Amino acid sequence: MVLRTLCGVRRTRSAGATAAGEASDAVAFGQLFSRHAQAVYTFCARRTADLSLAEDLTSITFLEAWRHRERVPSEDTGSALPWLLGVSNNVVRNARRGQRRYQDVLERLPAPPVVPAAEDQAIARSATEAGLRHALDTISALPEREQEVVMLVLWSGLSYEEVGTALAIPVGTVRSRLSRARSKLQIALSPPAHAVLKESS
Repeated sequence: MVLRTLCGVRRTRSAGATAAGEASDAVAFGQLFSRHAQAVYTFCARRTADLSLAEDLTSITFLEAWRHRERVPSEDTGSALPWLLGVSNNVVRNARRGQRRYQDVLERLPAPPVVPAAEDQAIARSATEAGLRHALDTISALPEREQEVVMLVLWSGLSYEEVGTALAIPVGTVRSRLSRARSKLQIALSPPAHAVLKESS
């Protein structure tokens, strides 16, 4: 049986070599995780402005990638990260749909008491989330298709071609969506949000 590995190499695997082949896939997948986990986490954090949720969504992204590991592009072509961010984009989308579904229930819950953070790390985390939330609120006013392009190009640093791969759209469409989004953001972004966006671009 001919299988495609995570490293983009095609090989013939006999039934007796299945266990060894799966171990090889696990090693290759571990390397994939080491290379791109931070980029995926950063993308999720910027899409949600929630660092704890971003950790969960990063885990889900790589779980989905492992389940469909035969589809992971070769690292030799440099297309593994755009593919992963495409998976992550779908994961975030699904999470947001789930959040909207339960929004009415969550709004009925009592607000937790506000407790001043005792540690510098907690304070920094809170400030980071506040900055991300401010920028995300502004970007969320854009149509969803333009939001995705902004996140992938300006915040994740992908090229137009890589974004086209991640979203399965032509490069020209990426360019036009980004152009429209930039025009709107130049008007809408206040200085704090603009700083977050610029710092990450």
